[in-house]
Amino acid sequence: MTIEPFRIDIPPADLDDLRDRLARTRWPDHLAGVGWDYGVPLDYLKEVAEYWRTGYNWRVHEARLNELPQFTTEIDGQNIYFLHVRSPEPDALPLLLTHGWPGSVLEFLATLGPLSDPRSHGGDPADAFHLVIPAIPGFGFSGPTTDTGWHMGRVADAFASLMARLGYHRYGVQGGDWGSGISRILAAQHPDHVVGVHLNFLPLPPGQLPELPDLTETDAARIEAMRRYAANPPGYLRQQSTRPQTLAYGLADSPVGQLAWIAEKFREWTDPASTIAVDDLLTNVMLYWLTGTANSSARLYYESVSLRGKPITFTAPLGVAVFPHEIVPAVRALVEQQYTVTHWSEFDRGGHFAALEVPDLFVPDVRAFFRAHR
Repeated sequence: MTIEPFRIDIPPADLDDLRDRLARTRWPDHLAGVGWDYGVPLDYLKEVAEYWRTGYNWRVHEARLNELPQFTTEIDGQNIYFLHVRSPEPDALPLLLTHGWPGSVLEFLATLGPLSDPRSHGGDPADAFHLVIPAIPGFGFSGPTTDTGWHMGRVADAFASLMARLGYHRYGVQGGDWGSGISRILAAQHPDHVVGVHLNFLPLPPGQLPELPDLTETDAARIEAMRRYAANPPGYLRQQSTRPQTLAYGLADSPVGQLAWIAEKFREWTDPASTIAVDDLLTNVMLYWLTGTANSSARLYYESVSLRGKPITFTAPLGVAVFPHEIVPAVRALVEQQYTVTHWSEFDRGGHFAALEVPDLFVPDVRAFFRAHR
């Protein structure tokens, strides 16, 4: 039941080892003129890796994280790392924010001030939140999971226990990527505590893709994209869902391999107009590299295979923010067949990492949804 303050202090030897490995990278060949068609281009990766080795300063970002209220606790035999940012407003609503893969708690850093202290950021103090932002077990400073069975449902139960341990018995949940599934399962398994669910990613499995009349061209295109995605899952999804251990040897041994595995998704799943700084990308990669969680984060895919595709039913109101460069943008007509949608927003920019890419859109949408559910 103990909650311990946490401070990041990476040993200098770990940073020296990283630079040494980067300097000794054995680079593969590449084909000229193919761009990103075959994967991450060699020239791009060499440039980023060289900056990582000679220009990037982990200590700057470590210090930035150490300015935040960080904690750890043990739940269900597993270490859980989390940020806990309390609002100065006494009537603030507790809000659990959950990241996904290959993201981290870093996705939400630009939202911490505006969500917890709107009064100081040009907003209405009535919209304030107490923020709880855990690293999913197996990710980042939550550290590798140490036993099997850490699927979305178990994570959801652990997060419900975390909220109770913090004294929060009525709260909202928000998520994208894995955070979407975890948030919905938490609302389903702990309905007496969740007042609302806000999502920025809501894929529906093939069995929930009926023919719907009077679809707009945009929604018809989205449904067709869902069908294509389901029929031909991408390589990272197949690998991490079936053989995460085999993949892990390369990612745990090669920082450039870990960088490529994550950088590809940051490029593929974001709005081309997004300006995610290379330092933000590298700091996110560092949270996997320094904690040795390439394998355990991938295991979430393996453990959750049996849950994917199954309907997740809950009664809490649902708000959905749809960003155009999402992997598969949600379709309202489909979502409303299963959920009580009380808030729906369509944006003209942003992608999969919405809180990181477009916090100026993400924050007002979260505020607007929960305004009616406090």
